[in-house]
Amino acid sequence: MKAVIAIVALLVIVGFGLMFYWTRGPDVSQFEHLKDPAISPKNAQKMLVVKATGDPNVVGQDAFGLLFDIYYKIDGVPKSLTPPAPRTRWPLALDTPKEQWIGLYALPVPATTSALPAYKEKPRLEVALTTWEYGEVAEVLHMGPYTTEEPTVNRLKDFVGQQRYAIVGEHEEEYIKGPGMFGKGNPDKYLTIIRYRVSRTSKP
Repeated sequence: MKAVIAIVALLVIVGFGLMFYWTRGPDVSQFEHLKDPAISPKNAQKMLVVKATGDPNVVGQDAFGLLFDIYYKIDGVPKSLTPPAPRTRWPLALDTPKEQWIGLYALPVPATTSALPAYKEKPRLEVALTTWEYGEVAEVLHMGPYTTEEPTVNRLKDFVGQQRYAIVGEHEEEYIKGPGMFGKGNPDKYLTIIRYRVSRTSKP
């Protein structure tokens, strides 16, 4: 777990470095309810996804760069300085050798999006429009540096079990506030939603 947290932290730092022009922070009050773990329904969502195979420390910068480059070329997306928060999913087991890792770097797009704009392809990166299924999800807001995520993740997983649910989806993170966003980016003020798809179990 510590390894994936460190890698995800590096990816976010690199990705958000591309977005230094963001000047407005999120309304933190809308995430107050996630300071404690919660399970709630979440609708499926059309996503622009860049799939990067390989060591995230090597391919992460290109993945985030291509993601935002294509996003702003899609018809119907808001052309504001504050795009939606990016998300990542990690489909493979965390003990997989890093050079074999698959990272899914994504941004939500309008449901009416049916085609990709022209873009310059990059080695080791695959781009697609797809739908991320959700259903019931367990979420919690992590406040602070990425290197301190592990207790928050464990707290969420413990909560899922206590509520008689099981995790059925990949580890997902949504980066509400991070490096290079809304000023210099004080790590103590980073906001990350940690999320898993879950399903009710029959366990007593």
